[in-house]
Amino acid sequence: MHDNLRTAPADFLAGGGEMSTLMKSFDWGSTSIGPMDFWPQSLRTTISIMLRSPIPMVLLWGPDGIMIYNDAYTVFAGGRHPRLLGSKVLEGWAEVADFNANVMRVGMAGGTLSYQDQELTLYRNNVPEQVWMNLDYSPVIDETGKPGGVLAIVVETTERVQAERRIVAEKDRLRELFHQAPGFMVLWNGLDHVFELVNEAYYQLVGRREIIGKPLVEALPEIGSQGFDKLLDHVYRTQETYVGRGISVYLQRDPSREPEQRFLDFVFQPIKDGHGQVTGIFAEGSDVTERVRSEEHQRLLVNELNHRVKNTLATVQSIASQTLRTAASTQAAQEAIESRLFALSRAHDVLTRENWEGAWIDEVVAHAMQPFQASGHSRIHCEGENVRLPPNTTLALAMALQELATNAVKYGALSKETGKVEISWRVDHTRGAPHILLKWEEKGGPPVTPPTRRGFGTRLIERSLAQGPLAGEAKIDFAPTGVVCTIDAPLKATAEERVVSSQPTRPA
Repeated sequence: MHDNLRTAPADFLAGGGEMSTLMKSFDWGSTSIGPMDFWPQSLRTTISIMLRSPIPMVLLWGPDGIMIYNDAYTVFAGGRHPRLLGSKVLEGWAEVADFNANVMRVGMAGGTLSYQDQELTLYRNNVPEQVWMNLDYSPVIDETGKPGGVLAIVVETTERVQAERRIVAEKDRLRELFHQAPGFMVLWNGLDHVFELVNEAYYQLVGRREIIGKPLVEALPEIGSQGFDKLLDHVYRTQETYVGRGISVYLQRDPSREPEQRFLDFVFQPIKDGHGQVTGIFAEGSDVTERVRSEEHQRLLVNELNHRVKNTLATVQSIASQTLRTAASTQAAQEAIESRLFALSRAHDVLTRENWEGAWIDEVVAHAMQPFQASGHSRIHCEGENVRLPPNTTLALAMALQELATNAVKYGALSKETGKVEISWRVDHTRGAPHILLKWEEKGGPPVTPPTRRGFGTRLIERSLAQGPLAGEAKIDFAPTGVVCTIDAPLKATAEERVVSSQPTRPA
């Protein structure tokens, strides 16, 4: 048998490519499988088949797993080739010796092994590499009927696995971006607009509900009567994109409360399959409720500003006209106009600091009395509870206090050092809507005699509170012991004032 083998020792290597040449020149006698002349036919046949295969294959022969491989395997081996040829597998791939030891145990016992995308760390080029492979191990039966070695088919899948992982990572990243997007996003599927995917912003919009897998009108029942399902039907049927701006929608965000109005900017985009057929609708948008309300608030403020400017100009015109008509001299008219305009200005300052939402009565009184306190008349005593006045009442009260104080300085209690003024106020809740009741009382001044005619100051006090929507009242009693003025005005803002006022509570 040995003589026959020696006659043609390398015929089985014919057509085996580069590896055939290397195998012919290799000193196999230095290995445990011995010279090529004495190799069994089973080994020769396996090598012949392996060398002609375009698939990377390696034969681990004998108990030591002596490595014999084909040209395709040299690419996989990288810098380890040609050192691997004829080496023991546990030494040739020392970094995965445990893995190959199990392969040899199973294969030499007649078993098979198969791995899909097996991850291993190899030092093919003297640096660690994470590689993935499809590995199939089968025993090769020799002439004794027992396994003489193990044949391995090695297909590296590193590029595919890494590409798939990149795709998965990109999908995860996109999914995370989808869920974290500041604008709401939702994907509806089919004619019934079944919720397939929504992001966190959409849950914040509609409330925490079980909506995935449910049709729109079932998941959000309040939507049914608002026509959004019909709008989606239209987009689905016509395949036309719909863009909505500042669209009003009522949503049951909290099941314990009434539906809440929100305003949305959104796009309904039909989703098509490869045949151009619509399969669903993608929606993306933003909750612009604050923007819409801010724009509406701004519009109302502009309208209110125009109205107030007109009213202020009318007030200034009236003050100037009436003062000039009744003044004894040009100098007196100038002083009266200036004092009244300054009073109006101080009241405006208070309201401006409060964004024209109202003012606290103690601030209004303090600012109105400031010029008279600064003139040395510190005998003005104020007392009352914290009360928030609407804007129109603030202006009327400030002008009234200005006229009363001016009269007191010229003719009343503040014209004598013994005189004083007491200003007190309270809230009356007995008439349904609350009213402010303010009392101006002069004491210790010169005896008072009722005037023979009603001056502009008196008319200004009475008319500023009685005219327009205030429905207030001012009464002046010229009692001998001192002037007493009672003011009664509603604390409820007019409809005009309410649209621009949130009625804040007083800060601490």
